[in-house]
Amino acid sequence: MTDNRIPTARLGAGGPEVGVQGLGCMGMSFAYGPTDAGESRATLERALELGVTLYDTADAYGAGENETFLSPFFRAHRDEVVIATKFALSIPPDDQTRRVIRNDAPYIRQAVEASLKRLDVDVIDLYYMHRRDVNVPIEDTVGVMAELVREGKVKHLGLSEVTGAELRTAQAVHPIAAVQSEWSLFSRDIETGVVPAARDLGVALVPYSPLGRGFLTGSFADADKDLTAGDFRRHQPRFTGENAAANAALLDPVRTVAEAHGASPGQIALAWVHEQARTHGLAVIPIPGTTKVGRIEENTAAAGIVLGERDLTLLEPIAAKVAGDRYADMAFTSAGRE
Repeated sequence: MTDNRIPTARLGAGGPEVGVQGLGCMGMSFAYGPTDAGESRATLERALELGVTLYDTADAYGAGENETFLSPFFRAHRDEVVIATKFALSIPPDDQTRRVIRNDAPYIRQAVEASLKRLDVDVIDLYYMHRRDVNVPIEDTVGVMAELVREGKVKHLGLSEVTGAELRTAQAVHPIAAVQSEWSLFSRDIETGVVPAARDLGVALVPYSPLGRGFLTGSFADADKDLTAGDFRRHQPRFTGENAAANAALLDPVRTVAEAHGASPGQIALAWVHEQARTHGLAVIPIPGTTKVGRIEENTAAAGIVLGERDLTLLEPIAAKVAGDRYADMAFTSAGRE
């Protein structure tokens, strides 16, 4: 392992230059079971040393706990990092386990003020609409977000889990720097509408879960058997029961390519996502999550792996064979609207 910094790419036509791989920070305090705060802090520091400058969080991750956890790191490196956070998944006070999608103006304004306070910063670099409330016209939502830019509370705007048509409508209201959607060897539905729209508009793609929430690394084979009770992957259909068994069998080509490159399966999964920038002609900045220093070193090294035609041919059929939906409730995604 060398300490060569990863290359950079730009978030949108007028957005910031960031490391070509970001860091998803959700798991440092939410969703994936027990974590070690000290190791997570060391991971943040090591990521920055390796050229990772885009750090992704959201107000819904642990009801704001994730933003609060990251705040000291952001303050210590404010001029070196690009802070991305999100609004839209409101947590009802009477049920902390529920998420209600809200895109209305009063909620957005309340959310941005709360995030600024928890992050302890004057401005958010990239502010995403986390999920789309179909009862609110997207141009209205982006209009409010644009007001936050004019007021100096937000620098750049992002959208998550939108369709290609929704992205085009939003871009007509205010420049969008990035779209965040699930994109991996297991999840390729965005290539139909969102990716072409982003390419046409000069918007960057920020793939979340590029490692299939760890499944593509081989770190677990069945969520019910291998993961702790508090891990939300136990509630995702493709990672349990017969679906998990069928999907585990799909990893053989990933292992074959990994062996040929002297790499890990996870590195090949990430290298495939990076390859999509060349394939589709747009900026692609995946944000794999980890809480471990060794993993951040492994993940960033994947940015330097170039897959050949034979590799890509072996990997191409995987997504079409995946069993099970990404979420138990796909209404929380753009899949039904595309």
